[in-house]
Amino acid sequence: MKKAGIIGSGIAGLASAIHLARKGYKVQVFEQAPTYGGKLGVAHIGNYRFDLGPSLFTMPHFVEELLDAELLKKFQVIRLKTLCHYFYDHLEKPFIASGEIDKFIQEAAEYFEENPENIQKFLKKAKELYNITAPVFLENSLHKLSTYTSKTGRKGIANLWRIDMFNSMNSALEKQFNNPQLIQLFNRYATYNGSNPYKAPATLNVIPHLEFFYGAYLPIKGMRNIADIVYEQALKLGVEFYFDTTINGAEINSKHRITKLVSNKNEVFDLDMCIANIDVKLLYRQVLKAPIPKRIENAENSSSALIFYWGIKQKFPELDVHNILFSNNYKEEFEAIFDRKSLQNDPTVYINITSKQIPTDAPSYGENWFVMINAAHDTGQYTPEYLEEVRDRIIKKINGVLKVDVASLIEVEDILQPVTIASRTGSDKGSLYGSSSNNRMSAFFRQSNYSSQFKNLYFCGGSVHPGGGIPLCLLGAGILNKIIPNADS
Repeated sequence: MKKAGIIGSGIAGLASAIHLARKGYKVQVFEQAPTYGGKLGVAHIGNYRFDLGPSLFTMPHFVEELLDAELLKKFQVIRLKTLCHYFYDHLEKPFIASGEIDKFIQEAAEYFEENPENIQKFLKKAKELYNITAPVFLENSLHKLSTYTSKTGRKGIANLWRIDMFNSMNSALEKQFNNPQLIQLFNRYATYNGSNPYKAPATLNVIPHLEFFYGAYLPIKGMRNIADIVYEQALKLGVEFYFDTTINGAEINSKHRITKLVSNKNEVFDLDMCIANIDVKLLYRQVLKAPIPKRIENAENSSSALIFYWGIKQKFPELDVHNILFSNNYKEEFEAIFDRKSLQNDPTVYINITSKQIPTDAPSYGENWFVMINAAHDTGQYTPEYLEEVRDRIIKKINGVLKVDVASLIEVEDILQPVTIASRTGSDKGSLYGSSSNNRMSAFFRQSNYSSQFKNLYFCGGSVHPGGGIPLCLLGAGILNKIIPNADS
């Protein structure tokens, strides 16, 4: 039986393991951490449960497609009626974004004093962008000729002039809307792949379609349950997992094929095929011991995040599962992150509270707050003093918006910052999505899903095509499923 070795057990690695097992391979997954899931981690701090990484779940059908009938029944999700509560400092009440598209259009038009037809046209355009770009940029390899010669590929290429590559997200939004707060709301979607809306191409205005058309969800056991259920499916298919196992070397034959992987425990694993579900830069440095391709080395890193996990001993009815406390100067915030690698005085604060839907995630008197700001990747700035300063700014922001002394309500606390993101997940400098999408050609500069240098090496995960986030990582695994032959081929 042919063997496939997968380095890393993030969601893309887990999904790839399932695909390959069903193709007839003996699959072995090597994970440096003591458990699976990558950024989809979980922690119990005192009486509070926290999902450590991704907090928004869209397009659950990508997970469901991986599961057999038995596990599909076990995997239960809640479709959220409200997408997010948006808070603006100078406005008395937050904007509550409905998960029903018609209701959102009506209420956004009233709140932001915007023509509802403009909002409707924008969301229609986002859907159109998705239909054009998905077959070319998301569902297939950008580096295979067949992507462009297929019927759907030819149709996508013929319509590329309609995807607004030459404007920035912000400039396209300014042409569409009059209200700066509504523009800010849609600019926020650039952060879903770690980019700057004032530089990223307007093609990324496709992202709202994923929420408004497909909806926002939460598994009833929390985000970690996504990794749990996919891992369980992999086990049922006979996939073998090696935890606390770092792959730090490879043997490559004269035909440029990887024949063996070598672990930190001096274990040697034979294989016929290798799939890398780790940061592509780490793979070249640590496993292949080869120069990083220049297009990868020189690409601008995506943003990172700084997250505080706070057990709050009070309930806040004005908050929902997803909440955004917007900065008063959004452009300045992104300039600080990408140009100065620092933080402005008034950061946008995101608060995720799963106990709103999963009561057991917090004591009856409290809430589990996942408090995040977008942050620059690590360049050595994250000293204890800097982190304390950031914490103070976040607390000041929350206090000003919610009219509360939040510091006095923190019962338990932990922190995740770019340095620890890098050490735990191998993400280069703590960047959450590999390279940013601040260049209109960035999709083509990302690592492809297969290696042109090593004949049996394939890639999946957030640092390669099509990008980071749960849906794109699962789409990346799906691309591998298309291009890797069956074991008996």
